[in-house]
Amino acid sequence: MKNPLQLAINAVLFIAVAVLFYLHFSSTKAPKVAKATAPTAVVAADSAAAPVAEEETVVTESADTAAAEVAAAPAVAGEKIAYIESGRLLDGYQGMKDARRSFEAKAKGWERQNQALISSFRTAVEAYQKQAPGMSAEQRAAAEEKLQAQQQESGMQQEKIGRQAQEEEAKLTQTVLESVNKKVEAYGKANGYKLILIAAPSGTIAYGRKDMDITVPVLAYLNGQYRKR
Repeated sequence: MKNPLQLAINAVLFIAVAVLFYLHFSSTKAPKVAKATAPTAVVAADSAAAPVAEEETVVTESADTAAAEVAAAPAVAGEKIAYIESGRLLDGYQGMKDARRSFEAKAKGWERQNQALISSFRTAVEAYQKQAPGMSAEQRAAAEEKLQAQQQESGMQQEKIGRQAQEEEAKLTQTVLESVNKKVEAYGKANGYKLILIAAPSGTIAYGRKDMDITVPVLAYLNGQYRKR
C-alpha cells in the first residue's frame, strides 16, 4: 500500500508554514519611552565628553531601541515549535502496519477474483480455437460474439475490483490519518507546543535543526496510545 501521509497533509503544511512565519516575523509595535527631562550621567564611555543635550538624545534613542527589541523578542523566545518526519512516523506506527496488513489480505482476495476472470476467458478462447475448424461461418460468428461479450464483462468486473481496492485503501488510510492527527494534537497540547510541522519527503520543510525533530517521542506516544485501545 502506498505511504499516504506524504500526500494527505500538504495542504495542512502550507497553513502550518504560514503560522510559523507569523510567529517569527510578526510583533506588536513597542511603546515609546518618554525622553528624560534632566541630564543623566549614565552614558557610553566614549561619549562622556559630549554636551548634555546630546547625552539626553543618545540615551533616549537607545532606550527606545532597547524597549522595542525587548517587546518583540518574547513573542518567539517562549514558543515551542518542532517537526516530525511523516515517512518515519507512519512506517513505525503500529496502527499503519496493521492497516497495511488488513489491506494486503483483502488485496489477495481481489487478485484471486481477477485471476479467475482472466483464466475463465482464456479457457473460453482456447475452446473456441479448438472447435472453430469444424464450425460453420454462422457458428463461428456466434461464438466470437459470445467471447467478445465475455471479454467486456470481465473488463467491467476488473474495473469494479480496482475501484473497490482504491476505495478500501483510501478508507483505511483516512482512518489511520485521523487517528494520528488527533494523537499528535493531544501530544502537542500536553507538551506545550505552539506548532508541530510535518516534514514530508516532497521537501515541504527545506531545513530543520535536529533538536527540533520530535519524530521519535511522538512515535512512542502514538504506539503507546494505540496499544491502549
